[in-house]
Amino acid sequence: MEIVSFRAEVEPQASTPQAERILSGEPRLSAWNHYSDPSGQFHAGVWTAARGSWRINYSECEFCHLLQGRVVLTNLAGQRWSAQPPSQRLPAAGGIGSFYCAETFSAVLSTCVTPLVWRAT
Repeated sequence: MEIVSFRAEVEPQASTPQAERILSGEPRLSAWNHYSDPSGQFHAGVWTAARGSWRINYSECEFCHLLQGRVVLTNLAGQRWSAQPPSQRLPAAGGIGSFYCAETFSAVLSTCVTPLVWRAT
């Protein structure tokens, strides 16, 4: 059995949402990926984001345990979910809406890429 420590030194991967997705602010994102499975479908690590808001379209299932900060997720129907530590969230693949980072935050994050089946309505 292998145990993966999140205390190990890993290089952060810096990014920003695509320009056309940004709704407000200048969100800057950083991820410290501590584990990826051999298939490349499951990842776990620590994620941080600076203040801002952007459109989201989840292509993966994600588990997030907030360590600091405050966020608000809003779906297309206008339903809002606010969170601050020690909250957890699990947005499912196919979720579309917006992500608002009200305060710089960090979280332990795991994602699992899953095939999606889309249905015309």
